[in-house]
Amino acid sequence: MIRIVIAEDQRMLLGALGSLLSLEDDIEVVGKATNGVEAINLVHQTKPDICIMDIEMPEKSGLEAAEELKSFDCKVIILTTFARTGYFQRALKAGVKGYLLKDSPSDELANSIRNVMAGMRIYAPELMDDVYSEGNPLTEREKEVLGLVADGKNTKEIADTMSIKTGTVRNYISTILDKLEVKNRIEAISQSKEKGWFK
Repeated sequence: MIRIVIAEDQRMLLGALGSLLSLEDDIEVVGKATNGVEAINLVHQTKPDICIMDIEMPEKSGLEAAEELKSFDCKVIILTTFARTGYFQRALKAGVKGYLLKDSPSDELANSIRNVMAGMRIYAPELMDDVYSEGNPLTEREKEVLGLVADGKNTKEIADTMSIKTGTVRNYISTILDKLEVKNRIEAISQSKEKGWFK
């Protein structure tokens, strides 16, 4: 019997997932959590084989919970609506064994659980395509500038930190906005975070 904890903050979906998986002869749902903290506690208490985790949950996100459970003997499968490369790359670093999208058919979830138990890794194909097709277009120097922008530094502070002129910083920022095809610094930072180019 494959023992499972489900973590999902939408209670209706949590109930539906639990009911669907309980219909499978070889799967037993041993716990349900509505946030990342509850999920971690339930995994410690019930010692399941697999924890199915949503990403965007209160108190702790599914990715934060997966990072905490990395050393624990429980395989994590992310089940989310978000096909974001950045989330996926962070999930991979956390040792997640599966990353599935909520619009997948329900029988696919049960099969994925069995495959993960058998030692396979199961990732949504559209995410694999994104990971391989999308590299960071910025140079190391441009990444450094954007990192300092993300830290809240203004043009003069960036110039001082990097020992360059303020005009040079402005040129870098202009190039970054062009390359990322965004209008301003905030969009540049959020796009880079979303694509997993920095946390």
